[in-house]
Amino acid sequence: MKKSYIIFLALLLIIAANTQGTAQKLITKTGNIKFQASMPSYEEVAAENKSVSAVLDQTTGDFASLVLIKGFRFKVALMEEHFNENYMESEKFPKATFKGKIEDFDSSKITSSPKNFTLKGDLTIHGKTRPVSVIVKISKVSNGLNAAGAFEAKPEDFDIEIPSLVRKKIADKIKINYNFLLIK
Repeated sequence: MKKSYIIFLALLLIIAANTQGTAQKLITKTGNIKFQASMPSYEEVAAENKSVSAVLDQTTGDFASLVLIKGFRFKVALMEEHFNENYMESEKFPKATFKGKIEDFDSSKITSSPKNFTLKGDLTIHGKTRPVSVIVKISKVSNGLNAAGAFEAKPEDFDIEIPSLVRKKIADKIKINYNFLLIK
């Protein structure tokens, strides 16, 4: 009887600790990432993924996100197929991740007007990890925070090979926009 009571008490403490820690975390499973790699005079090379997961720890400023590569949607189905099979090799590298920290983050100072913060961390795409530093605009919304921004990435920085046949049709720097509505 005493042993089961101790186990029960330990479980309650674990649940309480997890609940308390979760209260400071904001999450989304419907984050949005768009990328644009078009060149003038050629067919548009752009895609969007509306099911990106992200989490922000409000007490520490720790931020992480995960995107499934096959979740990107193109206007042209054949382009989507080539993106997954030939460039991103999404069977071998099914996801891209980011793990980092928002510098000098203080959730009590966030208002409905967007405020710029520096987000530093490691971005992993195509199995290759690179350090990044980007500006993220954070604003308060009714049920959480909105985090949005943009940055550029070069395919070669992540060992993504672009065949010479189509090289001039794809931008050297890919423009990436993100938007996360993070809620409790």
